Amino acid sequence: GKHLQRDLDHIKKELLAIGVMVEIALNNAIESLVKRYPKLTEEVKNGDSQIDQKENQIEEECLKVLALHHPVATDLRFIISVLKVNNDLERMGDLAANIAERSIYLATHEPLRTVLNFNRMVDGVREMVRKSLDALIRTDTNLARLVLTMDDEIDALNREMYTKLQNIMREDPESVDRAVHTLSVSRYLERIADFSTNIAEDVVFMVDGDLIRHQVEKLDSRHYSNRSFLLWRCNSTTRHRGLLED
Repeated sequence: GKHLQRDLDHIKKELLAIGVMVEIALNNAIESLVKRYPKLTEEVKNGDSQIDQKENQIEEECLKVLALHHPVATDLRFIISVLKVNNDLERMGDLAANIAERSIYLATHEPLRTVLNFNRMVDGVREMVRKSLDALIRTDTNLARLVLTMDDEIDALNREMYTKLQNIMREDPESVDRAVHTLSVSRYLERIADFSTNIAEDVVFMVDGDLIRHQVEKLDSRHYSNRSFLLWRCNSTTRHRGLLED
């Protein structure tokens, strides 16, 4: 009814708000890293605590809707997707904070003497985040499926970064600490790309009801088990009633 629609519209606005917060955090973290400007780190940290609060608020509102309105079909898929996207966005905020932390060390030490493909990786991750959020806002499954095709390049750039940094560490033992921090940043960017892929998958589920699996699961086991449990719980409680079908 009207009350359900009003609550769903409000949740969508809140989800878009946390998406904007995460995008700002990521941009600040990248700026801090690329321009060697650690003062931005404080902004990222403050933004991260606000993202955490917003995540809790959205989760509570979703659970309230489930309890009060017992949504079915498209509305149920929307709530399930919001719960998962909300969690992914919060994790992306954490990773942006991690990048900002590493940038403090890197900004106060000499740059590594090698050519790294950081700008290409940064641009690719930014584009994935932007497109996954656009797909979410517009419920655009074509755009979401495009995001799914972009993840391989980020994985390849992360592997390339690992190989180059490994060689640097072998050749110059004094560079080890800087190389390790740089490698961590590369890994954080790769994981942000993974979470963007998750969001794209959730958009496809929300709109079409299709569950898309990674061919090779790259997320840490805790996150994977959380997502699997949520899908299992949803499917097991609704399959026999056909609630996930329009």
